[in-house]
Amino acid sequence: MGDLESPPSVSKSAVIYARVSSADQKPDLDRQVVRVLAWTTEHGYSIDRVVTEVGSALNGHRSKFVSLLKDPKVDTILVEHRDRFCRFGAEYIEAALEAQSRKLVVVDPAEVDDDLVHDVAELLTSLCARLYGRPSAANKAQRAIEAVCS
Repeated sequence: MGDLESPPSVSKSAVIYARVSSADQKPDLDRQVVRVLAWTTEHGYSIDRVVTEVGSALNGHRSKFVSLLKDPKVDTILVEHRDRFCRFGAEYIEAALEAQSRKLVVVDPAEVDDDLVHDVAELLTSLCARLYGRPSAANKAQRAIEAVCS
């Protein structure tokens, strides 16, 4: 009778994920990566790669992020703030990762309001465009935001 062979081990990796909502915020990607790298060095993480993406956290059209979630070799996903990962339902994604013995590490748990304001403006613009048509959507969304903020 032969020895039982153990399945080949899958090497796990730690990945930094950085995201901004729009192209005009692109310079912040490098700053996010630098801050997370500094934190990971301080806390003994070995980073295998860095993934950056431009896209709203309010939709699922972020192919790089979805690829990270699908990749079983990615053991740990490190993000600067929870909102880099997703706006709503982060607990569900974290639970799904945990069920696979994977994890999300949020380096700085403080909330970032500037990007949330931008995402809300984007959402309002989209809703106004559906109601009033594209040309006036941005103006109506801006007026709605000004009314709420004042």
